[in-house]
Amino acid sequence: MILVLMGVSGVGKTTIGKLLAERTGLVFADADDYHSAASKAKMAAGHPLTDEDRAPWLITLNKLLRRWDQEARGGILACSALEEKYRQVLEQGIPTSRIHFILLDGPRELIAKRLAARHHEFMNPNLLGSQLATLEPPVNGIRVVNDRPPDGVVEEILTRIVGEGAEHLRKSREDKNGKERGIDGTSVV
Repeated sequence: MILVLMGVSGVGKTTIGKLLAERTGLVFADADDYHSAASKAKMAAGHPLTDEDRAPWLITLNKLLRRWDQEARGGILACSALEEKYRQVLEQGIPTSRIHFILLDGPRELIAKRLAARHHEFMNPNLLGSQLATLEPPVNGIRVVNDRPPDGVVEEILTRIVGEGAEHLRKSREDKNGKERGIDGTSVV
């Protein structure tokens, strides 16, 4: 199972992603860590990235997701993935039954407050408006409003993805021999 937590900066992708990884035993990656130095500098200066800036970054992220899928490990990626064409690149080569896009959403005022309260290496809070204008909600994704404590958001995601919540997922991770198993029953060790 691959989960892509998507949405604008400040919506809580990293916070929720790390907690989801802790609760599920899946690996976590933040797409921000894969940006080039030039892209980071551009965003820090308050300039949005172009499609040309994003192309190599998206290809790198797709390779990561395909590796997770091929190794039957699964994983959780925090990535803006604001436009459908970006999500199409991310999911190339992965069966749609094994990748889920989860749009984390929230009131603009709450997101702006979060951005103002944090220091991010390169995300300029002034880019929030352009990100909100660019955002294309996923047609086949799940929308979860992140306006409550993180545990509640994680529980909602797990319930909507797995159907039986976090307890089912935790139990599915171990078989009778104690080996860790993925949600589909394949070994993740």
